[in-house]
Amino acid sequence: MNSIKIKILWLVILSPFITLFFMVQLAIFGFFGELPTFEQLENPSNNLATEIISEDGEVLGKYFFENRSKVRFHELPQNLIDALLATEDIRFRSHSGIDFRALMRASYGAALGAKNSGGASTITQQLAKMLFTEKPSSGIERVLQKMKEWIISAQLEKRYTKDEIITMYLNRFDWVNNAVGIKSASKIYFNKEPKSLNVSESAMLVGMLKNPALYNPNRRLDQTTNRRNVVLNQMEKYNFISKEKRDSLKSQKIKLNFRKESHNQGLAPYFREYLRSELKKWCSNNKNQKGENYNLYTDGLKVYTTINSKLQRFAEEAVGVHMSELQKTFYDHWKGYTNAPFPKEFEKEQIDEIIFQAIRRSERYKKLKNVGKSEKEIIKSFNKKVPMTLFSWDGEIDTVLTPIDSIRYNKYFIHTGMMSMDPETGHVKAYVGGINYKHFKYDHVVVGKRQVGSTFKPFLYSLAIQEGYTPCFEIPNVPVVFDKKRWGLEKDWTPKNSGDEFNELSLTLKFGLANSINSITAYIMKQFGPEAVVDLAKKIGVKSKILAVPSLCLGTFDLSVYEMVGAYSTFVNKGVWIEPIFVTKIEDKNGVVLEEFIPKTQEAMSKETSEIMVRLLQGVVDGVYSPQVGQKKGTGVRLRYKYNFKNEIGGKTGTTQNQSDGWFIGITPQLVTGVWSGCEDRSAHFRDIRYGQGANMALPVFAEFMQRAYADTQSIKNPAKKFEISKAVDLKLDCGESIQNYISNDEEF
Repeated sequence: MNSIKIKILWLVILSPFITLFFMVQLAIFGFFGELPTFEQLENPSNNLATEIISEDGEVLGKYFFENRSKVRFHELPQNLIDALLATEDIRFRSHSGIDFRALMRASYGAALGAKNSGGASTITQQLAKMLFTEKPSSGIERVLQKMKEWIISAQLEKRYTKDEIITMYLNRFDWVNNAVGIKSASKIYFNKEPKSLNVSESAMLVGMLKNPALYNPNRRLDQTTNRRNVVLNQMEKYNFISKEKRDSLKSQKIKLNFRKESHNQGLAPYFREYLRSELKKWCSNNKNQKGENYNLYTDGLKVYTTINSKLQRFAEEAVGVHMSELQKTFYDHWKGYTNAPFPKEFEKEQIDEIIFQAIRRSERYKKLKNVGKSEKEIIKSFNKKVPMTLFSWDGEIDTVLTPIDSIRYNKYFIHTGMMSMDPETGHVKAYVGGINYKHFKYDHVVVGKRQVGSTFKPFLYSLAIQEGYTPCFEIPNVPVVFDKKRWGLEKDWTPKNSGDEFNELSLTLKFGLANSINSITAYIMKQFGPEAVVDLAKKIGVKSKILAVPSLCLGTFDLSVYEMVGAYSTFVNKGVWIEPIFVTKIEDKNGVVLEEFIPKTQEAMSKETSEIMVRLLQGVVDGVYSPQVGQKKGTGVRLRYKYNFKNEIGGKTGTTQNQSDGWFIGITPQLVTGVWSGCEDRSAHFRDIRYGQGANMALPVFAEFMQRAYADTQSIKNPAKKFEISKAVDLKLDCGESIQNYISNDEEF
């Protein structure tokens, strides 16, 4: 009888373990649902963000469903690992996925109703839970899931080292605020790489593992601080830090440098959005090892760009400095005018039509149209006041306004597009598509095209030089008539100069370009015809359609900043057009190079012609002396007398009809930079040439940019570098005055 009782007693004692054993066996055979396959365990699925990386190694941004980027174990700081082990799993290095000691303690504590008996889940189990199991809907499901986690944990421990499991766990965890994985969390909360995390920062992030929504430092800083201190206590308890170190750190406040990942914010947002569309095309044409097209948002691609993060910052700063001041001038300029910022001769119907066209282009209109709203209903909604946030150079404005009034408000803004590239490599170093991506998403570098005005004139001059004209060739500054019959026009056309200062004088080509004299450009056009100009435009990278008509000489057609910068690089690159490119290579998540990119090139003009054109463009900035005029003049001389540049610089200003567009394309031995400025509607502009000319609208952005670039020795390593021009070319530029006087950058104006 005693033996029977003993057997029953042992059966009672062992039954939970026997039951557990059989349930585990059933789980292994999939009775409670499928377990991951060997392949899934070897290659756990991760949604990895594609990283956009600058040429100097900075992550400009990411494309993601989950903002996750992988790090390797050697990229993790020891203090982070210490904090993790001390808080989550101190016996991690000794157990095989399941900590039976912790399990017994937790079970005993739960049976006694203790609240602080500690958890039993190891780091490996937590990883298993994140990787392969769904959230249970009931207590029974939770028990079954726990068994699955044990099985998976054991398999993970067999297939991976302890270091690999830690790394996988930290790469998977979601720290909220779009911070998935330790790399994103470090960047978002502290704006640094994981390797640079200090003890306090590591303790805060480890503390968040318990409940990231509860211990969110942006919402509950006090609770997060208390939780961080718990982690510090654990680190001291297990001798990872001293008591003195713990007490010192606990007395310190959490210092966040929070930067939430957003496509609207961060460096180069216009560039990142343009690149997104290009990478989508690349993904649709390239397949991974599984034979599937690459996914831009989940495959963890690394895209190495040509953008230099410092030059990009300088470009964005330059835009902010000048455009904010220009906007103030624009407001003052139009103050008190009824139709502002449209011309006074505009009728109400014309302005209403402009506003209505803006309504039809808006996202609000498109969304309402898509849900079946009638035109009448949509217009009515645009007249109803709603809460909104408006852009201003002094900060965002939260207000209540009708959508129509917000459109009128935005019509006042002057926009800009800027791009800078290395003329020898074709690498685009800076790309600013507008004044604020969050509020104005239209890209004015590649997508937007506007009348180029006088910035197109150098190409006509290069055609003349190529055909044998010399820089000293004199042309009478008199009206040039294009006969309607000869040129297929509706009526005779005579281009006019912007002023009469040089009328009736015989002026050299180099003086004509330096001062943007229309009649001299028209003379060249009449000699060679528009077909030859169109042919040259194609050779220098102009892809947009331009008609072979005489008005080409005044730049009456629309081109992009991208096209113009690439075209001007031909002059600096010895007559060879080089395609501006944005990406050097694309790697997969394992660092395997998938494709490398080399720019296209095309010889457009002779080396001598390009060198002469560089000197002529320098004349725009340095000024050119004319005996007939009796002084030295150029439309870009404010780069010398106002901004005090001493470096070799050339360039060309451009101003279109009614001052609707202001341009400046600047060249240096290291960079070619193009800037356009103007309102969204061409009918909104400054009323006079003083404010609306390219030298005032666009040139200052170039100046502010180059001042910053030259001041930073790492951005431009040799700021004193000169253009490589042969002595024979300089001799051709001597029209009676001293060559040294012409090319000197030291003279004040």
